Amino acid sequence: TAEARCRLISWLIPVHREMGYSFETLCLTVNIIDRFLDTTPVAADCFQLLGATALLLACKQVEVHPPSVKQVLAFCCDVYSRRQLCNLERVVLYKLGFSLGAPTICFFLEHFTRVRLETPGANSGEAADAKSLARGVAEISLADYAFTKYRPSLLAAASLGLADRLLQHRCPLDLKVSGYRQQELQDCMNNLRLLVSFNTSTLLLVLPEKVVRKCPWLQDGD
Repeated sequence: TAEARCRLISWLIPVHREMGYSFETLCLTVNIIDRFLDTTPVAADCFQLLGATALLLACKQVEVHPPSVKQVLAFCCDVYSRRQLCNLERVVLYKLGFSLGAPTICFFLEHFTRVRLETPGANSGEAADAKSLARGVAEISLADYAFTKYRPSLLAAASLGLADRLLQHRCPLDLKVSGYRQQELQDCMNNLRLLVSFNTSTLLLVLPEKVVRKCPWLQDGD
């Protein structure tokens, strides 16, 4: 269910941060979970195991030093055995056709930011702050099932567009580079803005301090 998925992703977000892994790893973890759930029903008592397995697979794909099976199981309070995780890992790989790479929100945030910086007159400080805020917004959107209807590229562009507006940047990203219509971008931005308004306390925890200082509306809980 959407609620079970939300609980799982909400658990994975601090786990991935505690382990010191990249945002790309988190995005790929969620991608693996969603793709697998499209093919296979998962019992409620195995849902956390699926999250742990997807995280391990994403780490192997992205990180230079992925965690051991023992480390991953420790975050599940050792409820599951090594054999259970390894067996599910094989099932996930089989169902996904051993294809783990995927274009993620993180990938497109980096891509659109590079495009922005190549534009004449671009402000590198604004670009960096927008990317930081957009990443925070994108991170909290991962747990919300309502945002699975949007493509990663659209979510990335809308997150950056919203970040520029909230930070009142003078040289915002030209969202035409995304290839999406204004109506599509605006719809996604409106929903992201609503998500932010309901999750200000969470957003405060994931943003760099220098970006938080530039967001008085966030500190006020507006």
